[in-house]
Amino acid sequence: MYLIGLTGGIASGKSTVAKRLASLGAVGIDADQLAREVVEPGTPGLAAIATEFGDAILLADGTLNRPALGAIIFSDPNRRERLNAITHPAVRRLTRDRVAAAGAADPHAIVVYDVPLLAEAIAGGLVTFDLIVVVHADAEVRIERMVELRGLTREEATHRIAAQASDADRLALADVVIDNNGTFDATMAQVDAVWTRACAAEARVAEARGVEATDGTRAP
Repeated sequence: MYLIGLTGGIASGKSTVAKRLASLGAVGIDADQLAREVVEPGTPGLAAIATEFGDAILLADGTLNRPALGAIIFSDPNRRERLNAITHPAVRRLTRDRVAAAGAADPHAIVVYDVPLLAEAIAGGLVTFDLIVVVHADAEVRIERMVELRGLTREEATHRIAAQASDADRLALADVVIDNNGTFDATMAQVDAVWTRACAAEARVAEARGVEATDGTRAP
C-alpha cells in the first residue's frame, strides 16, 4: 500500500484534488468525513460536545448544529482546543482502522488521506506517509472563494484562515506542492503528475517485495 497525505488550507481546492485522485483509482479517506462520523447522534463524541458547549449546539433532531459550533470555535482559540481534545482522539482511532482496512483489501492500493491537520497527524504518529502533497492557493484567492462560494463575510473567511496552520508550516511538510492559483486544467495536470509518480513508486515497492519474497534479496 502506498499512502499519500493530502492537505491544504481552507478553500485551497484540496477536495477537488482528492476527487481527481479518486477518479484515477486512489482509495480516498476523508478526515472531515471521519470527523462527522464521530459526532453523529448517539456517539460519545456528540455527548461530550453538548456537555462542553451546551445544548444550543444541537438541532431539534439531535444532530450537531455546525454553524453554531463554528461561530464559537473560530472566534475563540481556547474553545477550539477544547473541541479538538474531544474529537481528535476519536478521529485518530477511526483513521487507523480505515487505513488498515484499505491495505488489507488491496495490498497494492494507493490511499489518499485527505486531512486539514496533517502536521498534527504526523506529530501524533498517526500514520507514516509515503508522499505528502500540499494544495496551495494564496490567502486572498481563498478569501474570495469563501465569500463567493460559501457565503461567508471577509471577516469570517479571514478568521477561518487564521485558525489553521500557516501556509509556511504546511509548505514545509510538502514533498509536492500543487499550485491552485491558476486554471482548473493547470491544477489537474499537476494532480495527474502526482498520480503517475505514486503509481511508479508503488510498482517499485511491489517489485522489490516480490523479489525479496522469492529469493531473499531486495531489488535495487
